[in-house]
Amino acid sequence: MTAAADRAYAAAHFALELDGKKDVGLFKSIEGGGVKTDLIKYQTGGEFGTYFQLGKPKYEDIKVTVGMAMSKPFFEWIAEFFKGNPIRKNGAVVAADFYYNERARRDFFEAMVSEVTFPKLDGNDKSACYMNVTISPETITYAPGSNAKLQQSTAFDRQKLWASCNFDFKLDGFEKACLNVTKVDSFTIKQKPVEYAVGAHRAGTKIPGRIEYPNLVFYVPESDSYPFVEHHMKYTIGGEIQPATRMKGEINCYDNEDASLFTLQYAGAEIFNVTHDKSDASSEEIKLVKVEMCVESIEFKYAS
Repeated sequence: MTAAADRAYAAAHFALELDGKKDVGLFKSIEGGGVKTDLIKYQTGGEFGTYFQLGKPKYEDIKVTVGMAMSKPFFEWIAEFFKGNPIRKNGAVVAADFYYNERARRDFFEAMVSEVTFPKLDGNDKSACYMNVTISPETITYAPGSNAKLQQSTAFDRQKLWASCNFDFKLDGFEKACLNVTKVDSFTIKQKPVEYAVGAHRAGTKIPGRIEYPNLVFYVPESDSYPFVEHHMKYTIGGEIQPATRMKGEINCYDNEDASLFTLQYAGAEIFNVTHDKSDASSEEIKLVKVEMCVESIEFKYAS
């Protein structure tokens, strides 16, 4: 057993632990999570020699790519991030070999979610979807693996059930037109932490910054775009006074059996651009219209 634990291995599985829970889920990929420092260069008097000293350590963000093979605690963490409530958590990223034996781990402390990127949704694309999540820890330590078996999340079998084509898009007042939304572009929610040094502490303290909600961009066939064009003509081009209460809606994602995976509810929405697709006499594709919409808030609802 000791000889096997010392052998080189291909890290085929990566797991996440949060606040002592070992079955949070498995990643598709992971990068970052390193620790580096700036080199301080100095010279003494008239000497020609150059000397170096190590500065304070800098802890890199951990960037993970995940599907639906994560358990409820992880998605609850994501949901609080969407509300602008960055909860700090301690945990670990565990690397395991092909047989799910733990071979190495990186423990992180006081970590916050700082960025979430959702993939493009496309009614013609049946491939699996994954979202990118950036975790910003204050400190990271390395440790060898215990060679124990990973506890697989019960959601592991749902990893490939989130397909790009299984979604619907809703917007108040445009219920009929939204039935034919064919694509939704990828978008990113950010809340970059602000780091500052405290006294003689080697690691800086990270404080959450302002949350930034993206614009949503979706596409409809030109034949179904008139309600959006009419709205754009009335308020953007015509300059009429907008209603006091702005629009709201949601994006629902489903598995292959039409069971709900999660819902993104957005509010404070307003259309600010409607662009017709390029016209080409040699093209046989359906002509689309791109609609750009700003939103003031987005909430993540996990269907457990």
